[in-house]
Amino acid sequence: MFNNKKLIGILIASIAIVSLVSYSLFSSTSNLVTTSVNEASSWAGRIFSEPVNMVVRFVNSVDNLVNTFEENQYLKQRIDQVNEMQVRIADLEVENEKMRQELNLTETLSEFEPLSATVISRSPDQWMETLVINVGSNDGVRKDLAVMSGNGLIGRVIEVTPNSSKVLLLTSEQSNEGVVSARVQTESGTSANGIVSSYDPKTKNYIMTQVDPDAEIKAGDMVITSGLGGVTPSTLLIGEVASAQMDDYGLFQTVNILPAGEMTDIRFVTVILVGERSEVSED
Repeated sequence: MFNNKKLIGILIASIAIVSLVSYSLFSSTSNLVTTSVNEASSWAGRIFSEPVNMVVRFVNSVDNLVNTFEENQYLKQRIDQVNEMQVRIADLEVENEKMRQELNLTETLSEFEPLSATVISRSPDQWMETLVINVGSNDGVRKDLAVMSGNGLIGRVIEVTPNSSKVLLLTSEQSNEGVVSARVQTESGTSANGIVSSYDPKTKNYIMTQVDPDAEIKAGDMVITSGLGGVTPSTLLIGEVASAQMDDYGLFQTVNILPAGEMTDIRFVTVILVGERSEVSED
């Protein structure tokens, strides 16, 4: 009887031990499988997620690049607008200053009948030769009338239509048509007559010839129209003496004159009617 109980106890113990060993082996195998599956899943996830992440990063980079480009274009457009506005403001300031100069000039010409005008055409290939203004015979303008800009004489009218006129500039190379009788007012109170016959583009000076060789002419002396030519009225300012020297033949002095009038950026001018308006009205 005792042996049977002992045998049963041994059997139960053996079953328990086998069960524990089996469970332990099963648990180890299960953990190994689970670990392997997890590692495989993690490895597969990394394989598939990395390309996806690269695509996402690329798309984000492209999107950022597009946004940056659009912002740059917008900023560039704004900068262009600001630059255009600054140029326009600067141009308006210059225009206002020139209008004030013409107004001041008109006020100083009280003994004449000045007519203000605007330059409407100036050909690039004839820039220093002629220009066209917006007044004509309907406004009392006639051929050979003197034209001023800034503070001094710049030319005379050579062609007239009812509503516009062409002006020959003193800087023109058409020397035969651009001749102006002039007078140098010296410091001593004397004067010396001559002819403004040409323009030197290098020095940007008018050239006055046939001046009395004995006249004491100095830099800074005023040069005005003499009226002796019978075309341009007298006492219109031309400029001031820059220098004077004897000509190549030793017979006369040649005077270089710094122009008083605007020579390049001419926008507004004053035509000296000299009473011609009233004559036109009477006709």
